Amino acid sequence: MTDTTTIALVTGANKGIGYAIAAGLADRKMTVLIGARDTGRRDAAVERLRAAGGDVHGMTLDVTAADTVAMAAEEIATRYGRLDVLVNNAGITGDERQIPGAGTDVPAEVRRVFETNVFGLVAVTEAMLPLLLHSPAGRVVNVSGRGGSLTAMATPDGELADLPPLLGYPASKAAVNAVTTQYAKHLRRNGILVNAVCPGRTATEGNGFSGDRTAEQGAAIAVRMATLGPDGPTGTFVDESGPIPW
Repeated sequence: MTDTTTIALVTGANKGIGYAIAAGLADRKMTVLIGARDTGRRDAAVERLRAAGGDVHGMTLDVTAADTVAMAAEEIATRYGRLDVLVNNAGITGDERQIPGAGTDVPAEVRRVFETNVFGLVAVTEAMLPLLLHSPAGRVVNVSGRGGSLTAMATPDGELADLPPLLGYPASKAAVNAVTTQYAKHLRRNGILVNAVCPGRTATEGNGFSGDRTAEQGAAIAVRMATLGPDGPTGTFVDESGPIPW
């Protein structure tokens, strides 16, 4: 999937991992659509990627706003007639109000995280499905995280043992994984491959740039899964080392 006519949409692509994913796909000569709600950052990202030689275009897209999702799908349909790659990267971590016992704001904060990370992902994917079905080799990549592994989160002395208990973010990523398996099941007969990826502990705004991996390193697995050949896997949850326990 390196043809210059390959059309890719990356949500939340104006910064961090999303920007690095967009850059990686542009380097592979794809036409890349930068979906973002922040107009200033989106335009700056497009300008930088174009300066690097990419065929990149900005698109107003707030995954929690149904009107922008619908308009994005309509614009892609009008301009290109199909979508070959969808990378659902947009996501938020939430704040300390999602810690158990934090107070009356806990349900609202959990709901806020799910609105972007889960419901927004579903809304975008549903809107883009007709366009993906027009692709000869559709690919969907959902950016998850190791916190979405119930196995990892439930291991008392495991790698995530020191993380604070959060009711929103890890649960939302576990839901992303579950949603991924269902889309993979639904679209398998159409040759569309759907996978969830973990970028690893990447330095981003969401974690105060405390990660030990660069955005480019974190983006690599998403780019790999977005460019799978016809015999590639579907319905998996992986990082650059391989499958992650559910």
